[in-house]
Amino acid sequence: MEQDARYADAGVSPERGQTTPKRDKQNQAILLDTLEQEIAKLRECNSMIDLNSLFSEAKVYHSKLVNIRKEMITLHEKTSKLKKRALKLQQQRHKEVLEREQQRERELERERQLTAKPAKRT
Repeated sequence: MEQDARYADAGVSPERGQTTPKRDKQNQAILLDTLEQEIAKLRECNSMIDLNSLFSEAKVYHSKLVNIRKEMITLHEKTSKLKKRALKLQQQRHKEVLEREQQRERELERERQLTAKPAKRT
């Protein structure tokens, strides 16, 4: 009787050494649990692969951003130089215009001085 209880707990019939439906269900449940664990591990591996690809992509975009930043710094320096040069040219042109006006005024003044003035009668 004791022996029959052990066989019943194990799901094996003592007569033939075959499994019982109860034992089959237990084995099936164990297999399903194991399978679900393996699937979870595979999903985790896939998500790690996805993370690795995302990190690789992030590195690529980071290097692109660094290059854009360098280019922006270079362009800023060039525009600063051009603005400085444009201001210098504008000041030079303004100076030339003033000098021409002053030259015209001097010429006009000289013309006035050279024109004959009527003598004052005394």
